[in-house]
Amino acid sequence: MALVQVQHGEIERLYRARGEQFARLAWAITGDRELGWDALQDGFARALASAQSYRSEARLDAWVARIVVNAAHDILRKRRRETPTEINDLHGSTAEATAMPDLHLAVARLPERQRLAIFLRYYADLDYAQIAEVLGVERGTVSATLSAAHRALSLAATEEVQR
Repeated sequence: MALVQVQHGEIERLYRARGEQFARLAWAITGDRELGWDALQDGFARALASAQSYRSEARLDAWVARIVVNAAHDILRKRRRETPTEINDLHGSTAEATAMPDLHLAVARLPERQRLAIFLRYYADLDYAQIAEVLGVERGTVSATLSAAHRALSLAATEEVQR
């Protein structure tokens, strides 16, 4: 595995081109728009600081997405340590989160890998190969994970309609 030095300008161009997608991804993970932007900034700062460790076999956007995901998780862990909260408090704190509370809660209740795959696909607009890189799994696992997530969300929607 050869290390290829990524230039800071490439990371900056990625930030300018896809920063909003990465912010939506981080926001979806944290459940809070401001925390999402914090995770985005922290993630890109980490990417710049560790640019020398970038491995060329990974796509730059997938590499950075993984860093942003990790930054979002770090923020959540820190927030949980500082102020314990229930899932409804964490994911219901903004107007956007409450616009579709049942769907939002159903997504929040998905297992971690399924939730991340959903966010990477529909918030960050990554393809299956990129999602596999970010999650560190095979492409087939991404397909199976998204399929399971779709089934769970469909079941949740069906149950909601039957109420």
